[in-house]
This record gives sequence, structure tokens and C-alpha cells, in this order.
Amino acid sequence: MYNYTNDNTARRYKAHVSVLGTTQLHLRNPYIIAWWSAAFPGFGHMLLSKYLRGYALFIWEVIVNVNAHINSAMIYSFQGNIDMAKEVLDTRWLLMYIPVYLFAIWDSYRTTVDINRIYLLADREDHRFNTYSIGALEINYLDKRNPVVSLMWSLFIPGLGQLYIHRILTALFVIVWLVVFYYFSHIQEAIVLLILGDLKEATAVLHPEWLLFIPSHYGFALFDSYMNTVENNKLFEKDLRNHLTLNYQSKNFKILKGQKVM
Repeated sequence: MYNYTNDNTARRYKAHVSVLGTTQLHLRNPYIIAWWSAAFPGFGHMLLSKYLRGYALFIWEVIVNVNAHINSAMIYSFQGNIDMAKEVLDTRWLLMYIPVYLFAIWDSYRTTVDINRIYLLADREDHRFNTYSIGALEINYLDKRNPVVSLMWSLFIPGLGQLYIHRILTALFVIVWLVVFYYFSHIQEAIVLLILGDLKEATAVLHPEWLLFIPSHYGFALFDSYMNTVENNKLFEKDLRNHLTLNYQSKNFKILKGQKVM
């Protein structure tokens, strides 16, 4: 149940609080969103809370990347072995990868521009939205959180920062895929061997094709948790300010522009 029920009298709402998370509109830099789509297709759309499209592009990236051996080719190219990079690529998968990769970048940029316009209209309309949700499984509400704490938990394990700010869908998705990347890259085994001092064996056990997914995964978790904590705090402060103005500020109160109050 919600504290306020949207009566659909507004054309646009700035936010929605549900048991699965807080979805809100706010201004974003289209180039940053497009960059995240370039770093890993799907991340840009997930930052925009377009989860279904983001999940589809993310899964596509993993499946096609692994079968086309793109990460392996990147590693060989970093080492200067261009001939081996060409040899390892599977063109049957590669030619499917390129159009979708470009689409993810273009669509995330286009969508960001559109959402920014919608936000400006919704902010001007400034219609009331629900700020509290409670159900049989979860409870969610607008509140202030510390962005540094979000960053810290995401640094330990990606997804924990999202749990801290109640972004359940993103948290579950990030955590599940982190386990997949950990398992197939054997990074945990390599860390244990490294601690034991066996550097050669630690390097040998790693699966670099899956390992290259992890830096982008960590980076997205850090950025998403920090950015959404900041924006949630802004939303909370604005909602609280509106509530205090409506219920406690005198109707006769006026700010005299251009005049000093002694």
C-alpha cells in the first residue's frame, strides 16, 4: 500500500516508490549514459531505469561476446599480437555483435535526451507522488542516505550499494551476474593462490575472457549506487520542503525579491 495514490490527474510524475525500489526522473548527461553503453551494452539503459531493455542488451553482450571471443581478441591486441587477435575472432558471431552494440549506444543517448525533457515538464508540473510503500515482502520509503556508504559497499561486493538504497532489481541482477563472472573467470582461486605466493599458478588459472567483464561490472555498481544515492537525497529534500511549505508555512508569507530584510 502507498501513502499517496496517484489519481492520474497529472500528465507526468517525477518519481514512484514501490517495494522493489524508487524510480525517479532527473537530469542526466547523455554522453555519460552513452559511454556506459559503450563500456557494456545494457548499463546505460539500467541507469535510466529501463530495466527490461537493459537486461536484454546485457545478456546479449555476454552471450555474443563470449562466442565471438571479443575479449580474447582484445587481450591479444593489448599484447601487440594482432594476427592472433584476428585468428581468435569468430566472424559468425562478430557480425551480429556490432549492430546491437551501436544500437545500445545510440538508443541510450536518444532516450536520455527524451527523459531529460520529460523531467523538466514533470518538475514544472510538480505533482505529488507516493513516498512510502509497504507490502508483505518489503517496505520502501524516501530517506536520506550517505553516498560514501553506498560507494563503500559497492566496492566490497557490487550490488550491496544498490541494496543499501533499495534498488532491488538492479541489486539482484548485479549480484547474480557477479557470481557468474567470478565462477567462470576463476578470479577467487587466483586471489587465494596469489595470497599463498604462487603468482605463476594464479595467472595460469585465470580465464581472461570472463575476467574482462568484471572491471565494467564493478565500475557500473559504484557509479550507479553513488549517483542514485545523491539523486534520492535531492528528491527527499524537495519532497520534505514541499510538505513543510504546504502544511506549516503561513499563506501570507512572501519573499520580497530585491529587498533586504533587516
